[in-house]
This record gives sequence, C-alpha cells and structure tokens, in this order.
Amino acid sequence: MAGKLTDVQTWDAKGYEHNARFVADLAGEVVGWLAPQPGERILDVGCGDGALTRKLADLGCDVVGIDTSESLLAAAKARGLDVRKVDVRQMPFDGEFDAVFSNAVLHWVREPAEAARSMRKALKPGGRLAAEFGGHGNVAAIMTGLRASAMINGADTELAAPWFYPTPEEYAAILRDAGFTVERIGLYPRPTPLPTGIEGWLETFRKPFFDQFQGAARQKAKSDVIELLRPALCDTAGRWTADYVRLRVAAKVA
Repeated sequence: MAGKLTDVQTWDAKGYEHNARFVADLAGEVVGWLAPQPGERILDVGCGDGALTRKLADLGCDVVGIDTSESLLAAAKARGLDVRKVDVRQMPFDGEFDAVFSNAVLHWVREPAEAARSMRKALKPGGRLAAEFGGHGNVAAIMTGLRASAMINGADTELAAPWFYPTPEEYAAILRDAGFTVERIGLYPRPTPLPTGIEGWLETFRKPFFDQFQGAARQKAKSDVIELLRPALCDTAGRWTADYVRLRVAAKVA
C-alpha cells in the first residue's frame, strides 16, 4: 500500500561510506580534467563527505566545499575542511574562485540553468569548470526496473527517476547560455561494480521511491526491482554492476 509520497533525497554519511565509496574512488578522470594547481582557490560543488575535497586540499589548493546534507557536511568537517551548507543554485560567491569542480552531483539538480549561472558567477575572469555527473543513458536499466516495480505495485512511477541526465549537446548549450566556453564534453560508459550489491545502491540513491510503501509492501517493491534487474546487471557469481554513463565536461569563462 502506498503511503505519503515524497521525492526529497536524504543522505546518511555512514550509509554513503558503506554503499557508495566508489563515487569518489572513480573520480580520477574528472580530477585530471580539472588539473588542480597548488595555491588555486577551488570550489567543490556537492562535496559530500569531503573525500575528494580533502585530496584537492592535500595537493595545496585552497578549497571550499558546499553541500546541502548536514550528515555529509559533518563528515567533511571532521576531515578538517572548509565546507558550508549552500545550494548550488543560490551560491553567494561572486568572482572568488579559479575553478569550480563537481563530481556525481549535478544530475540531482533539476534546474541546471540556474546551477550553471551560479557556477559561472562564482568564477574569476578566465576561471574554469570541470564536472562529471550522470549523462544520457545513465542507469537506464535501473530506472526501468524501478518504474516497472511501481507499475506492478500501484505506486508513483515519477519517484523512480528524479535525475537530470542530459546529452552532451543539451548540457553544452546550457553552459554556453550561462557564459561558458565548452572546451570538451562527452559521454563515457562506465559499468560500475557495486561492492554491496544492488540493494545497497537502491537504499542509498533511491530511498524516497521505497518510502512510498508501508510495511511488507516496501520489501516486495524492492524484491521486484532486484529480480527485474538480475538478468541484466548480476553475473553468475552474484556480482552486481550498475549501468553508469557519465557526462564529463571542461569549460572556461567565456
């Protein structure tokens, strides 16, 4: 039976560390596109628990991280970082940073044009953006499984996929309209092993979908998703892989 519907995503630092550590571990390519230099002032948009923010700081960068999750910000502060509770769409910064960096965050922002304008405003003249997030086709199988489970169980299909997964052409146009010059952009398929399986992924990244169910209906909805996905995403040894497709972009202030 469906309960009160909500699409507000919340984060728990301990659960994120357990089920989603791969998000930071697989960020080497976008950090390479950023090419951080000692002494640069860098804004980490959606810093989460600060794993990557800490790496940038250890390289000698002056880093400020922003996020909206109290739990994740507390974990980042415990790493000794300068982090603040700020929404990327409404940042107070004006011409303060040499670079804006973001990993696995911007697909959660449903107003991408607002975010792009805000990131542009935060940069100094000649500043740059390096970002990676879900692109067109990201977790297509998982979204289909969630929607199918919603239909089977008489639930809200809209809660299955709240993300913004653009094509390179679509996102490049958004950045250009915000005042960026796009230097390179593309989609990069990245099948991603899930150390805690698909159930850990579902609980971490799509908890609001399952919160619409009460009692035993919650577990049934989850079991339906898992069994729908098993033929596509689970191998014969029981190892799960998420069908990730990342959009990676490097841009400069026009």
